[in-house]
Amino acid sequence: MRNISIEERAVCLAQYIIDSKDTVRGAAKKFGISKSTVHKDVSERLVRINKTLALEVRKVLDENKAERHIRGGMATKRKYCKDKSG
Repeated sequence: MRNISIEERAVCLAQYIIDSKDTVRGAAKKFGISKSTVHKDVSERLVRINKTLALEVRKVLDENKAERHIRGGMATKRKYCKDKSG
């Protein structure tokens, strides 16, 4: 990711998030950049580059945000179930 422009990076991140339905945190880990950079790229920069793509990413990010509390609850459940069995 080092030798590409910011605009290209924003588009790559957007395509990855749309295709994989991954979170900002997951995309940051995959591309080796910070969550802040991913968020800024797909929520601010991408709007100026490709509005249609930005709207698609926004749908995925909104869906992830709506499901966030469920994933957190499941992680907590796994944590405590693991402690009881071991």
